[in-house]
Amino acid sequence: MLEFRYDTQLLIEGENLDEDEINDYITEHFAGDCLLAVGDEDLIKIHFHTNEPWKLLEYAAGLGEIYDIVVEDMDRQSRGLQG
Repeated sequence: MLEFRYDTQLLIEGENLDEDEINDYITEHFAGDCLLAVGDEDLIKIHFHTNEPWKLLEYAAGLGEIYDIVVEDMDRQSRGLQG
């Protein structure tokens, strides 16, 4: 069993985005691992393994427009299932 089940990926488009602030906020407020927050002040890509992807999506939506959202169940994938 995986500690963090959902591979969550998305793009945030906005203004004055700061990848370091976003990285720090996610690290401090959400349980998970494998965090990647990269981009510039207009566009940030997020990659994060968590058990509560909806919380990450809610936070990101507060920063700007979110799109290209992918939430994959890594537990299903490890069992050879689509997911």
